[in-house]
Amino acid sequence: MYRILLADDEGIVIDSLKFIIGKEFGQECLVESAKTGRGVIELAEQFRPDIAIMDIQMPGINGIEAMKEIREDNKNVVFIIMSAYDKFDYAKEAIKVGGVLEYITKPMDRRKIVSILSHAMELVDKDRERRSNDLMLKEKLEIVVPIIENGFIYNILFQEYFIEDIEYYKKFLGITSDFGYMITIVCGDKQEGNHMTNAVGSSIRMQSHYQEIRECVKDYFDGVIGTVMGNKIAVLMPSDKELIEYSERIELIEKARELARKMCRKTGISFRIGIGSMRLLQEMPDSYHEALNALVYSTGSVAHVDDLSLRCGYEEDYPVHTEKKLFEQVEKGRINDAMQTAAEFFDWMASQYPDSIMDIRLKVLEFVLYAEHLAYDKGGMVYQFKDREDYLPSILHMEELTSLRSWFVEKIEIACRNVVSKRIEKSDSLVEIAKDYINCNYDKDLSLDDVSRRVDISPYYFSKIFKEGTGKNFVEYLTLVRIEKAKELLVNTEHSMKEICIMVGYSEPNYFSRSFKKNVGVTPTEYKEEKRYVV
Repeated sequence: MYRILLADDEGIVIDSLKFIIGKEFGQECLVESAKTGRGVIELAEQFRPDIAIMDIQMPGINGIEAMKEIREDNKNVVFIIMSAYDKFDYAKEAIKVGGVLEYITKPMDRRKIVSILSHAMELVDKDRERRSNDLMLKEKLEIVVPIIENGFIYNILFQEYFIEDIEYYKKFLGITSDFGYMITIVCGDKQEGNHMTNAVGSSIRMQSHYQEIRECVKDYFDGVIGTVMGNKIAVLMPSDKELIEYSERIELIEKARELARKMCRKTGISFRIGIGSMRLLQEMPDSYHEALNALVYSTGSVAHVDDLSLRCGYEEDYPVHTEKKLFEQVEKGRINDAMQTAAEFFDWMASQYPDSIMDIRLKVLEFVLYAEHLAYDKGGMVYQFKDREDYLPSILHMEELTSLRSWFVEKIEIACRNVVSKRIEKSDSLVEIAKDYINCNYDKDLSLDDVSRRVDISPYYFSKIFKEGTGKNFVEYLTLVRIEKAKELLVNTEHSMKEICIMVGYSEPNYFSRSFKKNVGVTPTEYKEEKRYVV
């Protein structure tokens, strides 16, 4: 159905157009008309036309002004202008209004009117389809975005990600910031002291009201919202700032109070809200735990960690981000990056405290011991109690900062290399065990599960490290071993083809023959004859 508005001060023109539209388009069109500019505007507000055929010369408000008014309220209407021959220049001015498809000169040509209306209807159909697609996309996004947001929250909090994953999340969600803070929403039947009662029961109610809670949060905070975890919801608030100013913190706390009250009114559930400190995005787990601890160590409905003495403070200009970056790089085995960051941190100490060599020694020892702890923990190293017996005497004898710097960077490098080498060493060892097992059992009905169980790791992970270690997947390697054994038996024994087939782990001679030819280029019989001829 198309809604068509006719605007002309001549009744005969309106009647003619109605006749043509009724004759050509029948029940497809709903037609209304007006004879003055004011009447057209008022009718358009109620009728919401898809197409408006406008005479530009009407009593009172002229057609151009009427079109402007209609356009303000209805961005999608398609205008068709009518004018007399002597008003053609005036008609061209009307086209500037926008949304004007065509103009018709009086007296009107029936065929042209039908053609233009048909074209206008096509435009209306395309616009409706576009709007329908937009709504469909919006509807899908309403489903997809919460899933993406929850995935981002999960990966950030549990540190289960690759850098490219986080960049993808940020790009999809339109996040350009490197900093942020966590808000933790905790629910319960009621607050008693510093905790909420009936956490389990209220979490079920919280889940049933999740969409309402999500909408409330979005009204107050433009953040990334996680799903219900227990009786909690985590919200990540990206920010371009490294610190929250006092006035901003006060405003933030007040907004959180209003949010807690609004969610309570809508759901009948009681809420408390904890707010963590501003940190780098990769440090959001720390901000999240700060938000939780802020609630534990306070009794208000809203608590901000910066209002409480719950976290380590640092002297002004202390390179806390450099420190955190260093240990992240050690943990991931990024050798060159960690060495560079260690040098940067040492240079900061040397420039800020050139006469405090004992303090620098202590900080160097602290960092090296923690880096090695990470190497033991993340690299699978075996701890030896006396491995560090020379550390303290060594650094106490270093009087020059350059020597201490070299020792520091070298120990950080060794810690990183141990993280990497131990992981590789363990993988290589597992691959060698697997290869030995395959070489001893190739004649059996051997599967990936059998071998992965032998090395005591999951089939998925075994398949990955085996391919990395041998350059071949499990089936390819097993086939290669069987074919090599078959070649030996073909040349050096008098066993029949069927016997050799069974001896190398194949149960079906035809399959053995096809596999042999695929890998060697000739059939087993041809290979045997060829080798005998050579001998």
